[in-house]
Amino acid sequence: MDESNMFKFLTSLFRKKADSVDSFLMYPEGKRYYRESHSIRRANIDEDAIKIINRLNKFRYKAYLVGGGVRDLLMGKRPKDFDIVTSATPNQIKRVFNNCRIIGKRFKIVHIIFKGKIIEVSTFRSLPEHRLEKHKADNDYLIKRDNSFGTAKEDAARRDFTINSLFYDPKNDSILDYVGGFDDIQKKIVRVIGDPDISFKEDPVRMLRAVKFSVLLGLDIEKKTKLAIKKNRSEIEKSSTARLLEEYNKIFRTWKTSLIFQGLAENHLLEVLFKNVVDKIKKNNEEWRENFLDTPLGKRLAVTDKLLSAREEMTPAIFYALIFYDLVSDVLHSEQGHLAHNVKEALNPAFEKMGIPKREQENLIKVFISQPRFLVTDDEKERQNSFFKKKEYFYDAFMVYKIVSIAENNDAAVQSAFFWEISLRQRPKADAQNFGQQQTRKKEKKRPPRKKQRGGRQHSQQRDERQNGNRSSDAEGQDSAPEGRSDERPNESQSHPRERQERKRDSEPSNEE
Repeated sequence: MDESNMFKFLTSLFRKKADSVDSFLMYPEGKRYYRESHSIRRANIDEDAIKIINRLNKFRYKAYLVGGGVRDLLMGKRPKDFDIVTSATPNQIKRVFNNCRIIGKRFKIVHIIFKGKIIEVSTFRSLPEHRLEKHKADNDYLIKRDNSFGTAKEDAARRDFTINSLFYDPKNDSILDYVGGFDDIQKKIVRVIGDPDISFKEDPVRMLRAVKFSVLLGLDIEKKTKLAIKKNRSEIEKSSTARLLEEYNKIFRTWKTSLIFQGLAENHLLEVLFKNVVDKIKKNNEEWRENFLDTPLGKRLAVTDKLLSAREEMTPAIFYALIFYDLVSDVLHSEQGHLAHNVKEALNPAFEKMGIPKREQENLIKVFISQPRFLVTDDEKERQNSFFKKKEYFYDAFMVYKIVSIAENNDAAVQSAFFWEISLRQRPKADAQNFGQQQTRKKEKKRPPRKKQRGGRQHSQQRDERQNGNRSSDAEGQDSAPEGRSDERPNESQSHPRERQERKRDSEPSNEE
C-alpha cells in the first residue's frame, strides 16, 4: 500500500461522522404525551387497526399508529386511513397474519386485508447512510431502493415532515414524539425533518406534498423549508411520472385543486410540473404567479371545485383536460388542417413530459375534438345527438365544455350546455378514477366444444327421463327428511359406480387449499 492510500485509510478510521441520528431529533429519547394532553380517543380509531397493533404486541413486536392518521386525529379531522409501523419485518408480519400480502419494490410493506378495506403495515426504516456523511452539493441523493430496516427513532428521523412523524401507542393512549411534530401541529407549521435541501433531493415529491398539506390543513410552510422548495424545484423532474400522476389524482379528490395549484404557483413548482401549460399562461399574464386564480386555468379549476362541492362527479381525465385546455384552445377555433391531428400535435410535448399513458392520451384527444360538437343543438339531429351521448368519453367531454363555458362567462355556450344536460343520464365508469394506472383485463374462458351424444334422440330422451326421475326423488327425499339429518348419504351399494367414484373424488382434500 503506497503512502497516499495509507493516508486515506488512516483518515477514514479516525474521521468523525458529520451527524448522528440524534442530531435529527428534537427529543432523542422520545417525548410522551399522555391522554390528558391530547385529543385522540380510541372511539375514533379503526377497530381493526387496534387489533393489528395488539396482535403484534402479543408476539413481542413494537407497533404504533403512525403518519397522517395520527396527524388528522390531533387536528380534529377524520382520517382517510390508518397506517401502522412496527419492529416486525414483512416476513414476520406475514407469519402473524394470514390475511395479508407483501407489496412494493422501493420498500417492502404489508397490506392486511379486511372486508372492504386494507390496512397498511410497514417496518421501521433506518436513516439513509448519506445523512450521516458530509454533504456535497453535486451528490445525487435520490432514494431509489429503501429496504433497510431500523429502529423507531431512526424511522421518525427519516420521515418527510414533523407533523407526519408522530407515533400513537394504544397500550397507554400516548403519543410518542421524537421530532417536535406535536408542537408544530399546535403552531400550525409544516417543517421538514433535518436538512430540507437533502430531504427534497432524496424524494422531490415531498415539495409538492408540503404545498398540499399547507393548503388542506391550513398550515404555514416554515421559512427554511419554503426557501428549499424554491431552490430545489428542478429536482422534481427526477421523480417518476407514475408517482406524480398518483399525487395529482389525490389532489383532484380534495375539492381544493384550485387552491393547491395556486400554492404550487406561489412556490415556483407549477412552472416545473406543467411547463408547457405555464408557458402559455405567461404570454397573457406576467403576474400570473401572484394572481393565479384570475388566470383561465385558475378560473376553470375554481369552477370545478365548486361543482364538486355541489356533488357533481369529476374524473381525473376532466381535470387533465382543463389543465391542457390552453394548449389546444387556438386549435379548436381554427378551421385549418385536420382537427384530431392538430390537437394531438399540440398535446404531444405535454404528454411525453408527464408520461401520460397511451390509452389516456387517446381519451383526452377525443374529449377535445368533440368540444365543437356541443354547439350543435338542432332538434333535427336528435338521432345523431343520441348516438353521441352513448360514447364512453361523452361525460368527460360534456363536463369540460360546461366548466369552460362557465369559467369564460360565455352565455351562449352555457345555454348549449343546458340543452345537453337536460337529458344527460350517463355517469363516468367505475374505473374512470384509475387515470394512469395499469388496467388488467380478465381473459374470457372459452367453453369446450360440446360432445356429441351417442344414440341420437332416443338416448337424449332416456337421459332426460332419468334426470327428471332423480329430481323428483331428490325433492321427495328433502320433504321427508327430518331436521338435522341433511348429511345422510345414500347406500353406496345402490349407487352407480361412476357416482361412487365422483363422491370419493369430492371428499378428497384439495391441493389448492
